Amino acid sequence: MSVKPEHYDVIRKPVITEKATMASEANAVVFEVARDANKPQIKEAVESLFGVKVKAVNTTITKGKTKRFRGRPGRRNDVKKAYVTLEEGNAIDVTTGL
Repeated sequence: MSVKPEHYDVIRKPVITEKATMASEANAVVFEVARDANKPQIKEAVESLFGVKVKAVNTTITKGKTKRFRGRPGRRNDVKKAYVTLEEGNAIDVTTGL
């Protein structure tokens, strides 16, 4: 599979949190993805960018919180996350880019 420029638009960045680290023990990786990306697009992008076989893709949309910025109420953006489960024997090391 060839890497297309739009694959970089689908996958924004890896999510590195405590929950994402626990998911990596179950052979899953968590990415922040574009809001309009669907599961087949996410699967194709991960397989071509990282050269792995994807078993399943689960997505979730986290609604943005209302927070205060410099004393004024503001709103964080909504974020779409993809939990990508990999086939046995495949792995993506997201901590190397830190």
